Amino acid sequence: MPRAILLVLDSVGIGGAPDAQAYGDEGANTVGHIAHYAAAGKADRAGLRSGPLDVPNLDAMGLGAAINLSTGTLPPNLSATPKGGRFGVGREVSRGKDTPSGHWEIAGVPVPFDWGYFPQTEPTFPPDLIAQFIERAKLPGILGDKHASGTDIIAELGEQSIRTGKPIVYTSIDSVFQIAAHETHFGLDRLYGICRIAFELTAPLLIGRVIARPFVGESAASFKRTGNRRDFAIPPPAPTLLDRNQAAGHQVFAIGKISDIYAGHGVTHKLKATGLMALFDKTLEALQMATDGALVMTNFVDFDSEYGHRRDVPGYAAALEAFDRRLPELIATLNHDDLLILTADHGNDPTWPGSDHTREQIPILMFSPALPPGEIGIRSTFADIGESIAHWLGLPPGVHGRSFL
Repeated sequence: MPRAILLVLDSVGIGGAPDAQAYGDEGANTVGHIAHYAAAGKADRAGLRSGPLDVPNLDAMGLGAAINLSTGTLPPNLSATPKGGRFGVGREVSRGKDTPSGHWEIAGVPVPFDWGYFPQTEPTFPPDLIAQFIERAKLPGILGDKHASGTDIIAELGEQSIRTGKPIVYTSIDSVFQIAAHETHFGLDRLYGICRIAFELTAPLLIGRVIARPFVGESAASFKRTGNRRDFAIPPPAPTLLDRNQAAGHQVFAIGKISDIYAGHGVTHKLKATGLMALFDKTLEALQMATDGALVMTNFVDFDSEYGHRRDVPGYAAALEAFDRRLPELIATLNHDDLLILTADHGNDPTWPGSDHTREQIPILMFSPALPPGEIGIRSTFADIGESIAHWLGLPPGVHGRSFL
């Protein structure tokens, strides 16, 4: 019986969606712009990378062809003709450009409501919300209360947080309420505890996630976020592909932040890791344990968190190249009837103004020894991905989307 491996390259978009203008993202193209910058020498960094974007394995699966289909333009050093993969383009119907929206729709459940967001004012959060949070969490107060980059605000307020015992509370353009605190001085379990309280308070506002952001170090120069991040998320409004596969008695391996994104629903095995290579290792580890009918799903968050949000073009290019180099290792482990799909949940163009996600179409890159190459066109919803995997695994069809296999 076949297995399915679904790898979400977080933020690896391939060109503005038809409604990108409504989000201020008309013209965004995460991979396309990275490739153009690299070809022009603008993505060079000593000791990291140089030259045109070099991703031959992703390209063989159809990355260049998917970008060409999405935008009508082929980026430098990529090909319009795959060498064995089946490719297409995904178009989102859910509103917004958040991580949960993209992931839930990929798994067959488009988001039927608008997320809540906090205004770009300072202070940002409603005073009554913060008052309840401080009282219930028994805190001496909070720091931050604004929109900010996580690394920047920890550098700015981390020392004061250690000194006062006040956690750092901030948000972004996404539907999130983020809390940063020192792992040892404040305590990791205590941080998780106050995040649970914050989640109870923000859920009625339809804030998608409360995120615990622990850090270590003793000064602004040495602060570093750790891999003990935890997302407290609103659960999907209907059974996803993960739930359906679990209900059929099959394994569902959630690697990285996948379990958090789906609020633990439909997960039989949760594997955590920090960093692209560690996440790749965990994916290979899961495949060794995966039995017939298993779904292995990994989110490669670093593309988004480390390079997209930070507008780091050379870092993003190097990360894509590092991921690409390991693809043959994964493909070599596939059984004849296994299905591998690579996709994304949104864009985050590192050449774009600001530090927000970008509303983009996504690549759908497939490979199986049992699957002939070809094109599946531009799909009208990300849910077609989930329905195709359901079809491959022998699950009954869902409500949204249709299989392209």
